[in-house]
Amino acid sequence: MTVASTVMTKRKPADGSKHADADGGSKPAGADRGDGLLAALFIAPAMFGFVVFLAWPTLRGIYLSFTRYNLLTPAEWVGLDNYRRMVNDPIFWSSLRVTVEYVFINIGVQTVAALCIAVLMQRLTKSSFLRGIVLTPYLVSNVVAGVVWLWILDTQLGIGNQILGALGFDHVAFLASNEWVIPSIALINVWRHVGYTALLLFAGLQAIPGDVYEAARVDGSGELRTFWKISLPLLRPVLAVVMIMTVIGSFQVFDTVAVATPGPGGPANASNVLQLYIYSSAFGRFQFGYASAMSVALLAVLSVITIVQYRLTRAGESDLG
Repeated sequence: MTVASTVMTKRKPADGSKHADADGGSKPAGADRGDGLLAALFIAPAMFGFVVFLAWPTLRGIYLSFTRYNLLTPAEWVGLDNYRRMVNDPIFWSSLRVTVEYVFINIGVQTVAALCIAVLMQRLTKSSFLRGIVLTPYLVSNVVAGVVWLWILDTQLGIGNQILGALGFDHVAFLASNEWVIPSIALINVWRHVGYTALLLFAGLQAIPGDVYEAARVDGSGELRTFWKISLPLLRPVLAVVMIMTVIGSFQVFDTVAVATPGPGGPANASNVLQLYIYSSAFGRFQFGYASAMSVALLAVLSVITIVQYRLTRAGESDLG
């Protein structure tokens, strides 16, 4: 008798009512059914939330994007009219351009700053207290952060402009000028989220085996060379996931803009990001069908960007052997 046939014989159930387990023992047939019911019980709350708060609203939004709907009358099917209007709407394209500008500034500054903080935390300190301090701004809500920075950056009375005046510079309308409003909003969100992003990258750095760094030191590699040749390549999967999360979150910016900038969309629509335009179309002008069409377009754009990012950065692969 071969080894394979011996194993198959050991795994064969003794009778129809029992199954052989991995150790050659047996358990009642009802045990599998009980495990399945227990598993279903555990995932039921998550499935309920997924269906009620994600799947159903998404499907409902896609349906409404093909209708004219104002909450007061039944939805009227209009086919692709909302999408044709969106393509010819200059404010939609302006909002998309403003959003993309915000995303580039936010991701660029936040990723570089978070990477520097993560490396400094790994190299210079083992204090959990100091590492926890960087997370402090993340504990503040976007609305509170927007209000605080609105006071700090006030053109006349804000402490930010008072410091600029003391240094001999002219006052700057950070949140009320076309040129400064989006960079200012982006930097406010960088201040709030950079600690969280840094901790994610720091966790990725901690997962790199220490013997890799030890081998680099034996070969005479300096700090900068070790970072470029070892830390950054081995951190790629974590960095890719962080950037995907940052891109998705950046395209959804809303509350900071709504609180910190004057009027709907700021000066001359200079801060009218796409989420704010969708909100004002739906709840300001009760054009829920058109707002749904723009939301579906945003969903499509984010899906394509996420898939491209995942493929280009090989986020699901690790260079660690």
